[in-house]
This record gives sequence, C-alpha cells and structure tokens, in this order.
Amino acid sequence: MTDSQAYLGQNPPQDDTQLPVEPQLPPAPPVEEFPSAVDPQTQAFPQPQTETVPPESAPTQPLEPSSQAPQAQVPPPSTDTAEDTADSDQDKQEDFSQSFYDNQPQPEEVVLEWQAPSRPFKKRNRQYYTTVGIIVFLICMILFLAGQFLPIAVVIAVAFMAYVLSAVPPEMVINRVTTYGIRTDDTLYYWEELGRFWFSEKYHQKLVHIEVARFPNVLTLVLGDQDGNELAEALSLVLLNEKPPLGAFDKAAQWLQEKIPLDTEA
Repeated sequence: MTDSQAYLGQNPPQDDTQLPVEPQLPPAPPVEEFPSAVDPQTQAFPQPQTETVPPESAPTQPLEPSSQAPQAQVPPPSTDTAEDTADSDQDKQEDFSQSFYDNQPQPEEVVLEWQAPSRPFKKRNRQYYTTVGIIVFLICMILFLAGQFLPIAVVIAVAFMAYVLSAVPPEMVINRVTTYGIRTDDTLYYWEELGRFWFSEKYHQKLVHIEVARFPNVLTLVLGDQDGNELAEALSLVLLNEKPPLGAFDKAAQWLQEKIPLDTEA
C-alpha cells in the first residue's frame, strides 16, 4: 500500500513547509452600460427634441397687409361658345375690311370752290408809269457811268415785267379746297407741303396767303366773293392760322414803298 492510499480518508499530515499564498485583488466595480447614440432600428442619430408650445398658449400675431404674399388669381375657365367664337371672327373680318378700306386711295372731294382773279390787280395811272420810268432811267445812268452793263439789262427786264403786270389784267381762275389740298386752276398743292395761312388786303381786295414748301414759297389767292370766315374754318382743320414775322427782304420792300410811293392811291 502506498502512502497515498494509506492516508486516504484521513487528514494528510501537516507539513511545516507551506506553499506561498497569492494575494487576492478586490473585485472590479461593475461597468455601466451607456445607451448607444445610433438607433439600431433606423441606423440614424436621434434628432434633438424641442419644446413644442401648445396651440392655445402660442402667441398669435396678425400679419401685416404688406407682408402677406399676393395670391395668384386663377382665371376662370373659358365659357366661350361656338356662337361667341363666330361673332369674334366676324368682328375681326369687319375690322380688317374697315382698315383695308381706309388704306385705299379715296377720290378727291371738293370742300370749297370759288372763282376769282389769279392775282390782285389795279389799273395804273399816268403818274405811276412816269415815276417808274424816271427811277429806271436814273439807275441805268448810274450803272453806265460805273461800267456795269449787265445790271442795266437786269433793271430794264424788271421794269418791263412791272409794266406788263400793271397794264395787262389777270385772268379768272377757279380755286378749290379739296380733300387732297388746294387746287388753283390746274395746279394742286398737297396738304403735306402747305404751312401756315393768314389774310391781308391789297388794292381793296381780300387775299389769303399760304406757305408752300416749293415755288413760289407763298401762295396768294384772291378771295373775290368767297367768305373769309368760311375759308378760315375749312383751312383751320389742317393748317395753322398764323402770320409769320416779316423777313429782311419784306421789311426793305415795305420801307421803300413807304418812302418812295409809286402810286398815291395804291
């Protein structure tokens, strides 16, 4: 029998030699489990929760009219019927026909018509021709002494023209105010080339003067039996009733006529 078997069931003999005892450490404190920041179901970070104010306690302030955004107005649905569409098409056709008719050339229509001499005329006496002859002779003598022969021919031509206009009475012409303009005999002056008009009197005859954009620059018509107020009313619809200021040539002619009157009865 061995020693181990001998001591089986009995306390083993104590030996004075003991094994070294390991020091025991204090138990570690339990680890607290912190909740995970990521939701395992949604796999997302939780959103911060804000305090919601109940509706009854939330302050309500009315919006100012200027801060309110304008609401877009939705046009009502169209209720045009086939009859309204036909009426609109007919109106468009009428407008087109009217505009086409307005753009068509219209025939010339006479507004006023009268017969009068082509220019103011007065029969001259002997004194007039004598005065004109003396003036022409003196001017020609001065130019001859100065050696200016060409101006002498010009003076003689002007004197002859003045004699013809004073000796030969004018012919009668028909003056018309039409929708195109003013027609005197066979000459037509369109409204687009006419300017201002004014009235005057010469040789006891009433005249109307009209500015023209071409020769003779001023159109002079004798009224004769035509009423001046009626003519002024017709011309005022298109032209301006205003007398322009006198130019340098007109002022010189007026001064010469006042200083050297060729006819005392003119």
